[in-house]
Amino acid sequence: MLYYLFDFLDRKWDIPGTGVFQYITFRSGLAVILSLLISTVFGKRVINFLRRQQIGETVRELGLEGQSAKAGTPTMGGLIIIMSTLIPVLLLAKLDNIYIMLLIVTTLWMGTIGFLDDYIKIFKKDKEGLKGKFKVVGQVVLGLFVGYVLYFHPSVTVRTDTGRVNIFENTQNVIAPAPVEEKSTATTIPFFKNNEFDYAEALSFMGGDYQKYAWLIFIPIVIFIITAVSNGANLTDGIDGLAAGTSAIAVLALGIFAFVSGNIIFSNYLNIMYIPNSGEMTVYIAAFVGALIGFLWYNTYPASVFMGDTGSLTIGGIIAVLAIAVRKELLIPVLCGIFLAENFSVVIQVAYFKYTKKKTGEGKRVFLMAPLHHHYQKKGYHESKIVTRFWIVAILLAIFSLVSLKLR
Repeated sequence: MLYYLFDFLDRKWDIPGTGVFQYITFRSGLAVILSLLISTVFGKRVINFLRRQQIGETVRELGLEGQSAKAGTPTMGGLIIIMSTLIPVLLLAKLDNIYIMLLIVTTLWMGTIGFLDDYIKIFKKDKEGLKGKFKVVGQVVLGLFVGYVLYFHPSVTVRTDTGRVNIFENTQNVIAPAPVEEKSTATTIPFFKNNEFDYAEALSFMGGDYQKYAWLIFIPIVIFIITAVSNGANLTDGIDGLAAGTSAIAVLALGIFAFVSGNIIFSNYLNIMYIPNSGEMTVYIAAFVGALIGFLWYNTYPASVFMGDTGSLTIGGIIAVLAIAVRKELLIPVLCGIFLAENFSVVIQVAYFKYTKKKTGEGKRVFLMAPLHHHYQKKGYHESKIVTRFWIVAILLAIFSLVSLKLR
């Protein structure tokens, strides 16, 4: 809203200083400061409200040290993250930008699913919360919506290679084709030299106009990614500060990808896909990172509040949509390696237990406990040490992901 106000003042009366709101970098800096202030200052009030309403965590007895002390800790803290993200975005972002609209819808939709899950656990006294099939249905619906918009909306385009020239060289005597912005299901394959891959190519066997049916491949991939990443974030939210910290690191890296992909100068220099209008997501990402860091003020050990599914499902959904929007979804296994490890640890544990029980009559386990962070708790590591080391791994994975911009 402030963006449109200052844009009007700049065009109407040319008031000095109002033009600064045109710069994504300025609005992103303002967004992260504002989200930090909201999450830290008003976060305490939200926590006190949750405590007064007796919205506390019900902890299952898992035989983990210090676990019983967490019972009754306020949950649904994901409301702090959502509020601290959306307020700066509504004030500072271009709300008519298709990517911003998608991210707002994702935040509200996944936040609602997570809220329902937490509500059922707390007020209905059902430890299972929202049934898994309903969660999956909600994730699939979001995936259908996001996939449909990204595929069919006319504002979602990329610039083809035909317009790529070296803008840092004297091009006065160079005749180059004009940049072409077009609808495409192209994505980026990390660490490969010619790293643009079009999902439509998977249907080339159909011949003729096979590109028209690319949505048959693209939309299911979007659904799968959103479901997998949101569930991965949900599983990672098991000890104080783990999900919020690792997510902030991954989102910050995605912010860099969004900024360079949406900037024609940097995309040309780095020889990467230029995605018009995607740079505006930097404002959203800045607000989101600020909200996550502010939430960590209260969520680090010993946590004063838990994010609950309200926060974890929302975080996963946002990360998935961001990665798909900047055409870096194939980098998710690296960038979100922590989520992947947590997911796989559960899959391996359950599959091996069922397999050995069927073969020998007695189920055996690969890990002392799944998800993976509980395995290290069982081994005697303190929560703070586990979280710090997971953060370090997340930083290394984020750096490795960013290196993919030039390492091919």
